[in-house]
Amino acid sequence: MAEKDGAIVVKGHEEGNKLAISILEEFGLPLGLLPLADVIEVGFVRSTGYVWILQKKKVEHNFKLISKLVSYDTEINGYVLKKKIKKLKGVKAKELMLWPPVNEITVDEPPTGKIHFKSLAGITKTFPVEAFAAGK
Repeated sequence: MAEKDGAIVVKGHEEGNKLAISILEEFGLPLGLLPLADVIEVGFVRSTGYVWILQKKKVEHNFKLISKLVSYDTEINGYVLKKKIKKLKGVKAKELMLWPPVNEITVDEPPTGKIHFKSLAGITKTFPVEAFAAGK
Protein backbone atom coordinates (compact mmCIF):
# COMPACT_ATOMS: atom_id res chain seq x y z
CA MET A 1 0.00 0.00 0.00
CA ALA A 2 1.43 3.34 -1.07
CA GLU A 3 0.02 5.20 1.94
CA LYS A 4 2.16 3.00 4.23
CA ASP A 5 5.43 3.65 2.33
CA GLY A 6 8.21 4.86 4.62
CA ALA A 7 6.29 3.99 7.78
CA ILE A 8 7.63 3.35 11.26
CA VAL A 9 5.90 0.08 12.24
CA VAL A 10 5.94 -1.51 15.67
CA LYS A 11 4.40 -4.83 16.70
CA GLY A 12 2.89 -5.89 20.02
CA HIS A 13 0.74 -4.17 22.62
CA GLU A 14 3.41 -2.49 24.73
CA GLU A 15 5.47 -1.03 21.86
CA GLY A 16 2.33 -0.18 19.84
CA ASN A 17 0.74 1.63 22.76
CA LYS A 18 3.96 3.60 23.35
CA LEU A 19 4.08 4.73 19.71
CA ALA A 20 0.36 5.65 19.68
CA ILE A 21 0.76 7.74 22.85
CA SER A 22 3.92 9.44 21.56
CA ILE A 23 2.06 10.41 18.35
CA LEU A 24 -0.87 11.86 20.35
CA GLU A 25 1.60 13.77 22.54
CA GLU A 26 3.64 15.12 19.61
CA PHE A 27 0.56 16.44 17.81
CA GLY A 28 -1.03 18.02 20.91
CA LEU A 29 -3.92 15.55 21.24
CA PRO A 30 -5.27 14.18 24.56
CA LEU A 31 -3.38 11.05 25.63
CA GLY A 32 -6.55 9.14 26.58
CA LEU A 33 -8.13 9.59 23.13
CA LEU A 34 -7.26 6.02 22.06
CA PRO A 35 -7.87 3.53 24.89
CA LEU A 36 -6.34 0.52 23.15
CA ALA A 37 -6.35 -3.17 24.12
CA ASP A 38 -4.36 -6.08 22.67
CA VAL A 39 -2.56 -3.99 20.04
CA ILE A 40 -1.11 -6.05 17.18
CA GLU A 41 0.55 -3.26 15.20
CA VAL A 42 0.87 0.53 15.04
CA GLY A 43 2.27 2.31 12.01
CA PHE A 44 3.07 5.95 11.32
CA VAL A 45 4.23 7.72 8.14
CA ARG A 46 5.79 10.98 9.31
CA SER A 47 5.82 12.60 5.84
CA THR A 48 2.03 12.33 5.39
CA GLY A 49 0.79 11.93 8.97
CA TYR A 50 -0.90 8.63 8.08
CA VAL A 51 -1.32 6.42 11.15
CA TRP A 52 -2.92 3.01 11.59
CA ILE A 53 -3.61 0.80 14.58
CA LEU A 54 -4.53 -2.89 14.49
CA GLN A 55 -5.89 -4.53 17.63
CA LYS A 56 -7.13 -8.07 18.29
CA LYS A 57 -10.69 -7.09 19.13
CA LYS A 58 -13.05 -4.15 19.06
CA VAL A 59 -12.90 -1.99 22.20
CA GLU A 60 -15.75 -0.02 23.75
CA HIS A 61 -14.72 2.68 26.19
CA ASN A 62 -16.93 4.85 28.36
CA PHE A 63 -15.54 8.36 28.88
CA LYS A 64 -16.98 8.90 32.36
CA LEU A 65 -16.66 12.71 32.58
CA ILE A 66 -18.97 13.15 29.58
CA SER A 67 -20.92 9.85 29.80
CA LYS A 68 -19.98 8.98 26.23
CA LEU A 69 -19.55 5.42 24.94
CA VAL A 70 -17.04 5.15 22.08
CA SER A 71 -16.31 2.09 19.95
CA TYR A 72 -12.81 1.44 18.51
CA ASP A 73 -12.73 -1.12 15.69
CA THR A 74 -10.01 -3.73 15.14
CA GLU A 75 -8.49 -1.38 12.55
CA ILE A 76 -8.29 2.38 13.13
CA ASN A 77 -6.62 4.76 10.71
CA GLY A 78 -6.43 8.40 9.72
CA TYR A 79 -4.12 11.35 9.27
CA VAL A 80 -2.69 13.26 12.24
CA LEU A 81 -1.81 16.93 12.07
CA LYS A 82 -1.15 19.44 14.82
CA LYS A 83 -4.19 19.33 17.15
CA LYS A 84 -6.21 17.30 14.61
CA ILE A 85 -7.01 13.85 13.21
CA LYS A 86 -8.75 13.81 9.83
CA LYS A 87 -10.16 11.09 7.54
CA LEU A 88 -10.50 8.96 10.67
CA LYS A 89 -11.89 5.45 10.21
CA GLY A 90 -12.74 2.79 12.82
CA VAL A 91 -14.08 5.04 15.62
CA LYS A 92 -17.77 5.48 16.46
CA ALA A 93 -19.51 7.36 19.27
CA LYS A 94 -22.93 6.34 20.52
CA GLU A 95 -25.63 8.97 19.96
CA LEU A 96 -28.99 7.86 21.33
CA MET A 97 -29.54 4.56 19.48
CA LEU A 98 -27.12 5.30 16.62
CA TRP A 99 -23.38 4.81 16.22
CA PRO A 100 -22.27 7.46 13.68
CA PRO A 101 -18.63 7.11 12.59
CA VAL A 102 -16.29 9.83 13.85
CA ASN A 103 -14.49 11.30 10.83
CA GLU A 104 -12.48 14.16 12.33
CA ILE A 105 -11.20 15.23 15.75
CA THR A 106 -9.90 18.76 16.39
CA VAL A 107 -8.46 20.38 19.53
CA ASP A 108 -8.85 24.18 19.64
CA GLU A 109 -5.77 26.23 18.78
CA PRO A 110 -5.16 28.51 20.62
CA PRO A 111 -6.26 26.25 23.51
CA THR A 112 -9.77 26.82 24.88
CA GLY A 113 -9.99 23.46 26.67
CA LYS A 114 -12.38 22.15 23.98
CA ILE A 115 -12.18 19.20 21.58
CA HIS A 116 -14.55 18.73 18.62
CA PHE A 117 -15.71 15.48 17.00
CA LYS A 118 -17.26 15.53 13.52
CA SER A 119 -19.10 12.71 11.77
CA LEU A 120 -19.72 12.22 8.06
CA ALA A 121 -23.40 12.79 8.82
CA GLY A 122 -22.53 16.41 9.66
CA ILE A 123 -22.93 15.99 13.41
CA THR A 124 -20.39 17.93 15.48
CA LYS A 125 -20.03 17.42 19.22
CA THR A 126 -17.81 19.49 21.51
CA PHE A 127 -16.46 18.31 24.87
CA PRO A 128 -13.88 19.41 27.45
CA VAL A 129 -10.40 18.14 26.51
CA GLU A 130 -9.82 16.86 30.08
CA ALA A 131 -12.53 14.21 29.49
CA PHE A 132 -9.98 12.48 27.22
CA ALA A 133 -6.96 12.69 29.51
CA ALA A 134 -5.11 9.42 30.08
CA GLY A 135 -6.98 7.15 32.50
CA LYS A 136 -10.39 8.88 32.19
